[in-house]
Amino acid sequence: MAITPNSVRELLHSDDYGDRLRAVNQMRELDSADAFELVQLAANDGNARVRYAAISQIASLGQQDIATVEPLLRRSLTEDPDPDVQAAAADTIGGLKLKSAYPELATLYHSTDEWLVKFSIVAALGELGEPQAFDLLQEALSSDNELIATAAIGALGELGDRRALPLLLNYTTHSDWQVRHRLVQALAQFSEPEAQSALQQLANDESEIVAGAAQQHLGL
Repeated sequence: MAITPNSVRELLHSDDYGDRLRAVNQMRELDSADAFELVQLAANDGNARVRYAAISQIASLGQQDIATVEPLLRRSLTEDPDPDVQAAAADTIGGLKLKSAYPELATLYHSTDEWLVKFSIVAALGELGEPQAFDLLQEALSSDNELIATAAIGALGELGDRRALPLLLNYTTHSDWQVRHRLVQALAQFSEPEAQSALQQLANDESEIVAGAAQQHLGL
């Protein structure tokens, strides 16, 4: 049976959350304007998995009407009871570069105990490109959660604030090759001599993956 806006809308009104989740997936087959209208309905669904799927899909649809999706995403970020949905909202806010949502991201980072939400916020701040995020990302570097700290390295690279360089250079000899690999990606965003010198050092790293990434960025 052909997938149409009406057939998807019908599924969205089903009592079975599996049908509603299927409706969100079927929106990918629709015209973007029709999908954009319907995904907003799904973003307010009573089931967290449906809301999660909808919020995640807004990342590819939201540019059509930022003014409409921004309050929806900010509400999902701050008011949704499910941490997975909050994390998806943070991801989408970063992807759409909604800088005006930075205060909510920062407040939630400091108030939540959910590591996944914190991780998603840190990753989003790199995409966001908001200069105010520097202090929060500096704080995140010291997180007890290694995934959050590693995400902060990448986000500081994306932010491109040269104040991050002394912080990042401390990780050149970190024991975890995955951290050093993320560091290579971060340092590649800087043209300063100290960043290039660190990349030269990492080009001879004991990890082939780290060394290869550094060599690629250096054009070796």
